[in-house]
Amino acid sequence: MCAADSMANEILKKLFQDVHSKMVDGINPDSVMDVLFEKNVISSDDYSRLFQIIRQTPVIEDRCRDLLSLLHSSSHPQTFIRLRLALLDEYSWLVDEIDKQLPSLTSQLQQLHLGEANDGKLLL
Repeated sequence: MCAADSMANEILKKLFQDVHSKMVDGINPDSVMDVLFEKNVISSDDYSRLFQIIRQTPVIEDRCRDLLSLLHSSSHPQTFIRLRLALLDEYSWLVDEIDKQLPSLTSQLQQLHLGEANDGKLLL
């Protein structure tokens, strides 16, 4: 992992904490959980535990809180980079809100060649 990834992940972690309430109120964590499992951000044990919560907890907000709690305690070096990418298609409004808070980071990452999508959305 490069220093830029570490820096980007830490900044995104803080920004995701800042929008925690909006995520809990507006995100269905089930599809996000699947993408994060696929990308090895969450382990098979974590996935199984979250899947059990899905079965037991019909309240989407509670499931979202459980997923976010797990992610905030994760040691994966790209947890929040991968979370942002997992949200990009279905929850672009949230990614846009986070990206608006990233102007200085955006320019730093562009200099580090992490790139920008054609539509101006930052690709981490």
